[in-house]
Amino acid sequence: MKRRDFINWVGLGCLASSLPVAIAACSPETSTSANAATKGWQKVGTVAQLDKTGQLLVEDSTIGAVLVVGTSKAAKNLIAVNPTCTHQGCSIDWNAKQSKFVCPCHGAKFAPDGKAQEGPAKKPLKTYQAKIEGGSILVKAT
Repeated sequence: MKRRDFINWVGLGCLASSLPVAIAACSPETSTSANAATKGWQKVGTVAQLDKTGQLLVEDSTIGAVLVVGTSKAAKNLIAVNPTCTHQGCSIDWNAKQSKFVCPCHGAKFAPDGKAQEGPAKKPLKTYQAKIEGGSILVKAT
Protein backbone atom coordinates (compact mmCIF):
# COMPACT_ATOMS: atom_id res chain seq x y z
CA MET A 1 0.00 0.00 0.00
CA LYS A 2 1.32 3.42 -0.89
CA ARG A 3 1.87 6.04 1.77
CA ARG A 4 -0.72 8.36 0.19
CA ASP A 5 -3.38 5.61 0.22
CA PHE A 6 -2.59 4.82 3.86
CA ILE A 7 -2.92 8.49 4.89
CA ASN A 8 -6.21 8.77 2.97
CA TRP A 9 -7.62 5.72 4.78
CA VAL A 10 -6.51 7.04 8.20
CA GLY A 11 -8.05 10.45 7.45
CA LEU A 12 -11.27 8.83 6.28
CA GLY A 13 -11.37 6.69 9.44
CA CYS A 14 -10.94 9.75 11.68
CA LEU A 15 -13.66 11.59 9.81
CA ALA A 16 -16.04 8.63 10.00
CA SER A 17 -15.46 8.10 13.73
CA SER A 18 -16.19 11.75 14.55
CA LEU A 19 -19.32 11.89 12.39
CA PRO A 20 -21.79 10.64 15.07
CA VAL A 21 -20.55 13.28 17.52
CA ALA A 22 -20.91 16.02 14.93
CA ILE A 23 -24.41 14.88 14.01
CA ALA A 24 -25.52 14.77 17.66
CA ALA A 25 -24.10 18.23 18.32
CA CYS A 26 -25.89 19.73 15.33
CA SER A 27 -29.18 17.97 15.99
CA PRO A 28 -32.08 20.41 16.53
CA GLU A 29 -33.69 18.08 19.09
CA THR A 30 -33.22 19.31 22.64
CA SER A 31 -34.92 16.58 24.57
CA THR A 32 -36.44 17.53 27.94
CA SER A 33 -35.06 14.43 29.58
CA ALA A 34 -31.60 15.02 28.10
CA ASN A 35 -31.50 18.62 29.34
CA ALA A 36 -32.95 17.67 32.71
CA ALA A 37 -30.58 14.75 33.23
CA THR A 38 -27.60 17.06 33.08
CA LYS A 39 -29.02 19.00 36.02
CA GLY A 40 -29.82 15.93 38.12
CA TRP A 41 -33.48 15.67 37.10
CA GLN A 42 -34.80 12.28 35.95
CA LYS A 43 -37.90 11.66 33.85
CA VAL A 44 -40.23 9.21 35.60
CA GLY A 45 -43.36 9.51 33.47
CA THR A 46 -45.72 11.77 31.60
CA VAL A 47 -48.41 14.24 32.61
CA ALA A 48 -51.02 11.96 31.00
CA GLN A 49 -49.95 9.05 33.23
CA LEU A 50 -50.09 11.21 36.37
CA ASP A 51 -53.44 12.82 35.54
CA LYS A 52 -55.06 9.45 34.85
CA THR A 53 -55.10 8.41 38.54
CA GLY A 54 -53.54 11.32 40.42
CA GLN A 55 -50.43 9.31 41.16
CA LEU A 56 -47.55 7.77 39.30
CA LEU A 57 -45.51 4.85 40.63
CA VAL A 58 -42.17 4.04 39.03
CA GLU A 59 -40.31 1.17 40.66
CA ASP A 60 -37.26 1.01 38.41
CA SER A 61 -36.08 4.59 37.82
CA THR A 62 -32.39 5.40 37.89
CA ILE A 63 -32.76 7.05 41.31
CA GLY A 64 -34.81 4.23 42.82
CA ALA A 65 -38.52 3.72 43.38
CA VAL A 66 -40.60 6.92 43.09
CA LEU A 67 -44.25 7.65 43.88
CA VAL A 68 -45.46 11.01 42.55
CA VAL A 69 -48.81 12.33 43.79
CA GLY A 70 -50.76 15.25 42.31
CA THR A 71 -52.06 16.51 38.98
CA SER A 72 -50.80 18.76 36.22
CA LYS A 73 -53.40 21.37 37.28
CA ALA A 74 -51.62 21.71 40.63
CA ALA A 75 -48.07 21.26 39.34
CA LYS A 76 -46.59 23.35 42.16
CA ASN A 77 -48.03 20.93 44.71
CA LEU A 78 -46.54 17.70 43.35
CA ILE A 79 -45.34 15.31 46.04
CA ALA A 80 -42.65 12.73 45.30
CA VAL A 81 -41.35 10.11 47.73
CA ASN A 82 -39.68 6.72 47.76
CA PRO A 83 -42.70 4.46 48.41
CA THR A 84 -40.80 2.01 50.62
CA CYS A 85 -41.92 2.09 54.25
CA THR A 86 -39.00 2.74 56.57
CA HIS A 87 -40.34 0.20 59.07
CA GLN A 88 -40.09 -3.09 57.18
CA GLY A 89 -39.97 -2.19 53.50
CA CYS A 90 -43.59 -2.59 52.43
CA SER A 91 -44.88 -0.38 49.61
CA ILE A 92 -46.87 2.54 50.98
CA ASP A 93 -50.08 3.93 49.46
CA TRP A 94 -51.34 7.50 49.15
CA ASN A 95 -54.59 8.16 51.02
CA ALA A 96 -56.02 11.27 49.34
CA LYS A 97 -58.83 11.71 51.92
CA GLN A 98 -56.35 11.90 54.79
CA SER A 99 -53.57 13.51 52.70
CA LYS A 100 -51.15 10.93 54.08
CA PHE A 101 -49.05 8.02 52.96
CA VAL A 102 -50.17 4.81 54.68
CA CYS A 103 -48.36 1.50 54.99
CA PRO A 104 -50.81 -1.37 54.47
CA CYS A 105 -48.60 -3.84 56.34
CA HIS A 106 -48.41 -2.31 59.82
CA GLY A 107 -50.39 0.94 59.64
CA ALA A 108 -47.54 3.45 59.70
CA LYS A 109 -48.59 6.90 58.48
CA PHE A 110 -46.44 9.56 56.85
CA ALA A 111 -47.12 13.24 56.16
CA PRO A 112 -46.97 14.57 52.59
CA ASP A 113 -43.41 15.75 53.29
CA GLY A 114 -42.44 12.16 54.18
CA LYS A 115 -42.16 12.60 57.97
CA ALA A 116 -43.34 9.68 60.08
CA GLN A 117 -46.53 10.58 61.95
CA GLU A 118 -47.70 7.27 63.42
CA GLY A 119 -45.67 4.19 64.22
CA PRO A 120 -44.32 1.71 64.00
CA ALA A 121 -42.13 3.58 61.48
CA LYS A 122 -39.88 6.19 63.04
CA LYS A 123 -37.74 7.31 60.09
CA PRO A 124 -39.13 9.57 57.33
CA LEU A 125 -39.64 8.52 53.73
CA LYS A 126 -37.00 9.64 51.24
CA THR A 127 -38.36 12.63 49.34
CA TYR A 128 -37.69 14.09 45.90
CA GLN A 129 -38.27 17.43 44.23
CA ALA A 130 -40.84 17.09 41.47
CA LYS A 131 -41.81 19.26 38.53
CA ILE A 132 -43.54 19.17 35.17
CA GLU A 133 -41.58 20.18 32.10
CA GLY A 134 -42.72 19.74 28.53
CA GLY A 135 -45.34 17.11 29.34
CA SER A 136 -42.90 15.04 31.42
CA ILE A 137 -42.80 14.40 35.15
CA LEU A 138 -39.28 15.01 36.45
CA VAL A 139 -37.87 14.23 39.88
CA LYS A 140 -34.60 15.07 41.60
CA ALA A 141 -33.17 13.72 44.84
CA THR A 142 -33.23 16.28 47.66
